[in-house]
Amino acid sequence: MAKVLLGFMGAGKSTIARGLDPYYIDMDALIEERLGMSIADFFAEKGEVAFRQVESEVLSDLLQKDKVVSTGGGVVISQRNRDLLKTNPDNIYLKADFETLYQRIAADKDNQRPLFLNNSKEDLAAIFHERQAWYEEVASQVLDVTKLSPEEIIEELR
Repeated sequence: MAKVLLGFMGAGKSTIARGLDPYYIDMDALIEERLGMSIADFFAEKGEVAFRQVESEVLSDLLQKDKVVSTGGGVVISQRNRDLLKTNPDNIYLKADFETLYQRIAADKDNQRPLFLNNSKEDLAAIFHERQAWYEEVASQVLDVTKLSPEEIIEELR
């Protein structure tokens, strides 16, 4: 059974996954490997429907593995993905308030996210609020990470 980390961009999914298991699986990296191109390029070339199809196939495979999995922030958009996630007993929603996440994303110069670059703060807030209900719908555990350091989060999840 997979230990799946969910949450909006900036919540710390990859950082926490790496801390829990140095051999964790980064779902977006795996998808890019399978596509042979970046997710942004695939999105532009083939569209969201085609991307969500590949994402669902990868998620389905990953849920069969006994690994820590860091998902992309949009994994919960698709109903199929939410249904798949509901079959997994260990989904952890790393929850933080929008303002905290926005500050983290803005400060992360190494990882310039297309969703952040191509949307206003108001649009991002709307996306965040829409996804929040979906994260909670599929989560078996919700951990408020707003005021916790990565070390504290990892300790809490061990």
